[in-house]
Amino acid sequence: MKRRDICLVFALGAWPAVAQTPAPAPPPAGNDDLYKLGQQLFEQLAPADIKAQFDFPSKEQWDEFAARLQRALENNSLEELAAYEPEARTALTALRALPGYEDYADWLEQRLDEIEGAQQALVPLQPPAPGVKPLAAAYPAVPHYDLWLARVHARAVPAQAAALMPRLRTAFAAEGVPPEVAWLAEAESSLNPAARSPAGAKGLFQFMPDTAHVLGLGTFLPDERTDPDKSAHAAARYLRTLRGKFGSWPLAFAAYNAGEGRVSRALAANRAHDFAGIAGALPSETRMYVPKVCALIATRTGVTPDKIAAPRG
Repeated sequence: MKRRDICLVFALGAWPAVAQTPAPAPPPAGNDDLYKLGQQLFEQLAPADIKAQFDFPSKEQWDEFAARLQRALENNSLEELAAYEPEARTALTALRALPGYEDYADWLEQRLDEIEGAQQALVPLQPPAPGVKPLAAAYPAVPHYDLWLARVHARAVPAQAAALMPRLRTAFAAEGVPPEVAWLAEAESSLNPAARSPAGAKGLFQFMPDTAHVLGLGTFLPDERTDPDKSAHAAARYLRTLRGKFGSWPLAFAAYNAGEGRVSRALAANRAHDFAGIAGALPSETRMYVPKVCALIATRTGVTPDKIAAPRG
C-alpha cells in the first residue's frame, strides 16, 4: 500500500485510536507549537499499523492547511468555506477523542457549525407551488436569519449554561447592555470558558491577546480571558461601544467578528447603512456568524433581532 500523508488531525495532535493514553497539555496557541506537538504525539502514540500506512505531514503541508482554514474563514466565498466541511468534521472528531483537546474542539465545533450553515445557504430555495404566496423573510435586515433559526431552534442548550448564563447576564446588565446579548458566548465558544483557537483567541468571548489588553484583561498568570465574570464585563463594554458606533446590533456583531475597520470600510464602499447592505463584502464566517448570533438570542430568550434594546445610558 502506498504511504499517504496524514491529514490535519494528526498535525493537531489528535488520533482517536490512542485516546486512552494521556496526552500532554495543549501547547500555547501557534502553528509551530501545534505542529511540533502533533508530530510528537504521532511518534509516541500512533499504532504501528498506522505508521506503516501514513507519513506525518511536512511543515509545509501543515502551514498550507492552516492557511487554507484561515483563508476560508476570512474571505467572502461561501463556496470555499462550505468545501472545508469534510476536513473540519474529521478534525473535530479527532479532537473530541483525544484527552486534553476539548478546548480546541469547542472552538472548532462552532466553526464547523458555520461551515454547515454555508453549505445550506448555497442550496437554491425551492419555488413555492403555483398559487402559493412565498413566505416573507422573518428579518430581512439579516440575510440567512431564517436558515439559522431553523438550525438552532431545537438545539440543546449547552450543559454549562445553567451555571454560567446568570453570571454573564448579570455582567452585561451591569454594563448597560441587554442581558440577552450575552448568548453571543455560545456562538463564540460553546460556553466553554477555556475554549481556544489555533490563532490565539481564548475564553467564552474568544478575545485575541491584543484585544484583551485593550479591554483591560490580563493574559498571563492568570489569563483573565478564562474568567467568566471579567471576560463578560469586557465583552459587554466592547459590544456597547460597537453598538454605539454602528447603530445596530447586527452591525455590532459583524464588527465583533470581522473587526471594526472591515465593517466601516464595507459600509463606506457600498454606501450602505445595515448588515444586509454589506454582507456580501464581509468574510464568509461573518456572513454566517451574524445571523447565527441573532437566531441564538431569539431562540434562547425569545427576543428577536429587531427587539434587542439599545444599551442604556
